[in-house]
This record gives sequence, structure tokens and C-alpha cells, in this order.
Amino acid sequence: MLTLGQALVAGLEARGVDVVFGIPGVHTIELYRGLSGSGIRHVTPRHEMGAGFMADGYARATGRPGVAFVITGPGLTNVLTPMAQARADSIPMLVVSSVNPVATFGLGHGYLHELPDQQAMAATVAVRSIRVASADEVGPALDSAWAVFTGGRPGPVHIEVPRDLLSTAGAALAAPVFTEPPVFDPAALAGAAERLGQAGRVVIIAGGGAVQAGAVLGQLAERLDAPVVLTVNGRGLMHGRGLCVPASPSLQAVRALLAKADCVFAVGTEIGQTDFDMYATVSMPVMPGLIRVDISGDAVAARDCALGIVGDARAVCEALLGALPLRTGDGVARARVARTAALEEIGPVMRAQLAVVEAMQDACPGALIVGDSTQPVYAGNLYYDHDRAGGWFNAATGYGALGYGIPAAIGAAIGQPDVPVICLTGDGGAQFSLGELMVAAQMRLPVSFVIWNNHGYQEIADSMVAAQTEVIGCDPSPPDFAALAQAVGMSFTRVSEDPWAVRSALAGQTAGPRIIEIAVA
Repeated sequence: MLTLGQALVAGLEARGVDVVFGIPGVHTIELYRGLSGSGIRHVTPRHEMGAGFMADGYARATGRPGVAFVITGPGLTNVLTPMAQARADSIPMLVVSSVNPVATFGLGHGYLHELPDQQAMAATVAVRSIRVASADEVGPALDSAWAVFTGGRPGPVHIEVPRDLLSTAGAALAAPVFTEPPVFDPAALAGAAERLGQAGRVVIIAGGGAVQAGAVLGQLAERLDAPVVLTVNGRGLMHGRGLCVPASPSLQAVRALLAKADCVFAVGTEIGQTDFDMYATVSMPVMPGLIRVDISGDAVAARDCALGIVGDARAVCEALLGALPLRTGDGVARARVARTAALEEIGPVMRAQLAVVEAMQDACPGALIVGDSTQPVYAGNLYYDHDRAGGWFNAATGYGALGYGIPAAIGAAIGQPDVPVICLTGDGGAQFSLGELMVAAQMRLPVSFVIWNNHGYQEIADSMVAAQTEVIGCDPSPPDFAALAQAVGMSFTRVSEDPWAVRSALAGQTAGPRIIEIAVA
């Protein structure tokens, strides 16, 4: 007979979970009893924030939910930031925590890890927070979590189990119930086909929700002769193609392209401020005749549009492809004009930083480049054509949490062991998560940790100068990264900002992890 903790782990395994990230504690021993003998691999980060970001990186790299185990109280509060980042970017993440016995709630007797209302705290960032109060609730709780992951716009889900119940016997292992994504309304699809068929200058916007629709999206773009503007999480979908516009819709050049369209077709993007108005101008791009496709009805309803379709991006694009005639026109020329103007608009400093990012791609084709909030990542988010769909992602959009890059890159490398992984982080952001380097070292993960060392929070310092404010607090001293690499057992290389030097340092990936410091003048 299974205990509740064992049944929960068995339920995860039955749903395809093959790895969990967690730090064990006395409140979660029964979950670890369940892991023993299972086929699930356990990875021990050095902080629960690292566990959450590793789960995030794993999910983005694999398309499957990332799972974290945390203890009552501080374990849960430490993972809230990664959960908030996952919610902002629609990343499937499951956080399983213990909680104190229900009978102790509200007494204020100083129990270990006590919080006034742990579930309410988790619910501020979780799409859904579920308390399992008996053995027969394990299966329904997991089914409810997977309904979020597969039945609509994904995000973080929290399941908590009172620690006194984790060891109770009698749990039955029910077969998983999977929720299918919503099926689009045929009338809405017909309306979209009619509008797109009548339009003469279509522009497509593709976001992270379209990553699995890459091939058909390209065919649809060619059918409509439509330039494709890619948001940050959509980069790589149209790599190197004439209709590709790998530039932020915050740029005036891209806004001009959109404004001149007679129909804008947006697929898998929430049209969020950090993509569409990253300069905080309090103005969104003009998008004539906007048609939106999103897996979430709430997301479609959140912004005005001429027509909304709730459904899976690939299914909708496939259906439209069969309903539209082939069109020829000036789409490639319009895309080229937008690309040229956008690259000019970002300015010489960011173009130089972009050249560094492109050198990384040249050195490691097909790599996953996982970024933190640092200058070359900002440059790439404004303009960069990655060579792998879903292979460029970072925390410099959405919630914008620092410390993301190192652990997320580790999670990505665990999820895709045969794909090169590059972590691009600044010296300031790296200091949020330096302890997680030991995970990569211990597991001998072939991750290249590229550290843009400008000796502080230079982006913030520049913003203070622009605001005519004295620069305060932007100069945290970086560690000696050569000594750090030696301490954690990694190889080390220091190079200048010269793109060729960066490319040479990255060429020829080693068997284990390494640190490459870019010393910024």
C-alpha cells in the first residue's frame, strides 16, 4: 500500500516526469521515500530559487513541465520569484511543497517553518494552488495541475500536502487524466480566413506560444506574403528567411511596419508591455485589423482586437493554410526595410553587443542561449535572429528576475543533454546564483557560463544618468572569476568584447562546464 507521498511521486512518473529539482528537508522526507526506487532523477540545487529557475529552464528546453520539491515555509517563499517569472512567461512549472498540519493553522505557536497562510501566499503567483487533504485527492490534484499545463495557457501550479498526511497509507494510484487544448471555433476561423484573404498587406506577429508551430507558420507567412515579427520568446521561428523580422515591436521601425499593414495576425503572444513597449512610452503599436490566436480565452479578451480565436497555434495555422490562396507581393521587401531600419535604430553600442551574441551563435550553432538581465541580452531582445526556435530565452522580459541565467541554463542542459547550452549573464546578475555553479560542476554539465563583466549594474547606472540622478548602489564588486572557476572545478578563459575573441573562446565545447569572462572596458 502506497503512502500519500509515494503516490504523489508515482503520479508524477505516470505523467512523464523524469527529473525533479529540490532540496530535501525534514518536512518532505516522505516525498523522497517515493523518489527512492522510482525512475525520477533528483537534482539538488543550492537554493530553492535555483530549484525554481532550473525547473523553468528545463520546461522551456523540453516543452514539458518542470517540477520542484520544496519544504514548508522558507522553501516555498524562496521559490516564489521563479514561480512569478514562470507565470509572466507562461511556463509550465509544478511546485510541490509540504505545509504544517492543518490543526496548527492560525495558532501562532511558533511551529517550525510556520506561515500565517502558506497557500494564500503561493496563490499570489501560482495559476492554481491546491491543498491535498487526503490520499484520494492526489490523482485529482495532479490532473488539475496538468489541465493548466496542457489545456490552456500554462503557468506555475502549487500543490501542498500537510506534513502529517504525507506518510498516511492507503493511497491508490489512479490513471492520469489529460486535458486537451481547446478546439477553435470554426466560425471564428472562417472569419479570420475571410479577413486575411481580403487583406493586401498582412503582417504576422509570432510569440512564444507559436514555438511548436514553426514549420506551418512559415508556410502561412509565405502563403500570405506576410513579414513575420518575432517577440523575444518567438525568436528562431523564421531564422534566415526573407520574411523574418527578428526585432522588437517596441522599435519605431517595427511599429511603422505594423501601422502600414491592413491586417495584423498575432499568434501566441500576450502583447505584453515588456515586448511591445519596453521603453515604457505608455503607447502600444498600432495594429490595424488585429486578429489574435491564443490558447487562452482570457488572454484574447484582455486586449481589444477585431477578431479572436481561442485554440492551439499550430492547429489554427494549419486550418488557415488550407483556406487561403497563394499571394505574391512585396512582403520580402517590407520585411527587409523593417530589418534594416530596426538594426540602425538600436544604435552603435547595442549593435556592438549584438555582434557578441551573434559570435556565440557562430561558435555553437543550434545552441540554447539562456540569458539573464544583462546588456548584450537587452541588445538581443531588441534585435537578434536565433537559429533555433525556442532557443533564445531569458528573464529580461516579463517579470524580469535577476539571477535567472545560471540555474535556468542548468535546467536546460539537464533537459536537453545533447544540445549546446550557453548561459549569458552579467557579473551583477551572476552573483544572485553563484552557488548553483556547483550543480553544473558536480554533474559535469557541458554548459558555457559567459559572464559579461562590466563591474556592476551598468544598465541601471546608465538609466540613472539618463534620469539625471546620482548613481548610487550600482557598483557591487565582482568576484575574481578566474579564482572562482578554479574553486568550483571549471576551466576559465578571459576575453575582450571583440566578437572574434568570444567566438574563438566558445569554439570547441569541452566535456564539462566552463566559465568565459568577457572583460568589458
